[in-house]
Amino acid sequence: MEQAAEELNVKESLIRGLIKTGELRALQVGGRGLWRVGRQDVEDYIAEAYQRTAERIAAGELEDAAEVGDQQ
Repeated sequence: MEQAAEELNVKESLIRGLIKTGELRALQVGGRGLWRVGRQDVEDYIAEAYQRTAERIAAGELEDAAEVGDQQ
């Protein structure tokens, strides 16, 4: 989880939340039940996040990057 958090530049608590909601695939291994997140699962999550963001921009729910850049 630490590496997934680092890759996404978020806290481990967010990674735990994403796993709990099923947004990020992970598995528990070993006797202590440590969580493991595969590299491909992180990449899939990123790709899905880009897709959701693009859909929200297209629906007018978010400003697009060009508009944000023009305002700065």
